[in-house]
Amino acid sequence: MGGLQRWMRGAGRALLCLILLAAAAQAAADPAHPDIRHWRTENGLRVYYVHVPDLPMVDLRLVFDAGAARDGDRPGLARLTNRMLTEGAGGWDADAVARRLDAVGARLGTDSRRDMAVVSLRSLTRSEWLDQALETFIAVAAQPRFGEEALERARRQSLVALDHLEQDPGGVAQRAFYRALYEGHPYGHMPVGTREALESITRADLQAFHARHYVARNGILVMVGDLSPQQARSVAGRIARALPEGVAAPPLPPAPVIEEARTVRIPFPSAQAHVLMGQPGMRRGDADYFPLYVGNHHLGGGGFVSRLMQAVRSERGLAYSVYSHFIPMAAEGPFLMGLQTRGDQAKEAVAVMRRTLETFVEEGLDEAQLKASQRNIVGGFPLRLDSNAGILDHVAMIGFYGLPLDYLETFTRKVEALTPEQVNGAFARRLHPERMVTVIVGGGT
Repeated sequence: MGGLQRWMRGAGRALLCLILLAAAAQAAADPAHPDIRHWRTENGLRVYYVHVPDLPMVDLRLVFDAGAARDGDRPGLARLTNRMLTEGAGGWDADAVARRLDAVGARLGTDSRRDMAVVSLRSLTRSEWLDQALETFIAVAAQPRFGEEALERARRQSLVALDHLEQDPGGVAQRAFYRALYEGHPYGHMPVGTREALESITRADLQAFHARHYVARNGILVMVGDLSPQQARSVAGRIARALPEGVAAPPLPPAPVIEEARTVRIPFPSAQAHVLMGQPGMRRGDADYFPLYVGNHHLGGGGFVSRLMQAVRSERGLAYSVYSHFIPMAAEGPFLMGLQTRGDQAKEAVAVMRRTLETFVEEGLDEAQLKASQRNIVGGFPLRLDSNAGILDHVAMIGFYGLPLDYLETFTRKVEALTPEQVNGAFARRLHPERMVTVIVGGGT
């Protein structure tokens, strides 16, 4: 067996052992609030670092303000750009990128959402392994090739994903909901894009989007794991130097105000009707975030004990599941309620869902109901931070949306401090049941 093959096999075994050890260690440890350190590099990259020394591993995440909201007149451009990052970078094609990572037991990932684009790396911290993983990670983020052949392959894959979306009643409902809720707003289209835009995007479009958005002042770097403070600064500096300074993307416009109720019915050959109902809700960091978040746990976010579940499922058997949640984003993300039901029950299910929301907004919750929601939320919160991945997710959210560094430390205190008056007041101010957008797809619509 060649030296490279032995190295690859050894690195893979080492990574597997460390993952198993990490799971055991994290299960046994008491979750603690992470100590988040923050600084800016000389060219403006914001860095967030948490030292977790238990195992010789590190998770890195670059997050850019380069999601679908920045597509402009090319819906799907942000996601296609992000997808192309691993299709060849620097001096390596896609296969070479994969081999370099496999050889040192590293894992690379990319993702593109409405607000953000992500490039992530998990690596062992042994110097020679981390060095090769970092070199590859930096090339993928900063020096993608955007080859024509790879572009055509990625374009076909995106069109297939769009076909699947159009053949799924849930996907059709989601697309119609965002289009109706955010008409004329950057959130109004699906990140996967449209067929017309995907077919017209060129290599030059990808290069221009990457050059504009994948820059230091438009991103953040998060590092969680076994790097000393000195090592963390060295790694951050190395990554930052590979990125052009650039400028931050401008703020997104506020979400449009829904002035009147609107119902969109879309025929689809499915026995089940897919129903979504909602309105623009709140931004990340909104002053009403905590009362709305905790109140929604009782309304529709708490599973079988939620008010919507009781009204729709337990009392009437109209749906197996029903939910509500807020999706806070850079601009006002949606408040959303949803269910699936038999086509002949769709009208009744929508009416019950709307009445339940109306009653909740008018009457609110009482002290006992609030305390039950607070206990559930506070009791489950430590599980969100019981792994490096959980810490990474939350610190990335804090960094990208500019939340206070003590956000995780104060989270449970802010939840526990709420009163029924604060929760009920927030819902009365922010939700308008008489002005909801409702989308019904399938079920003989």
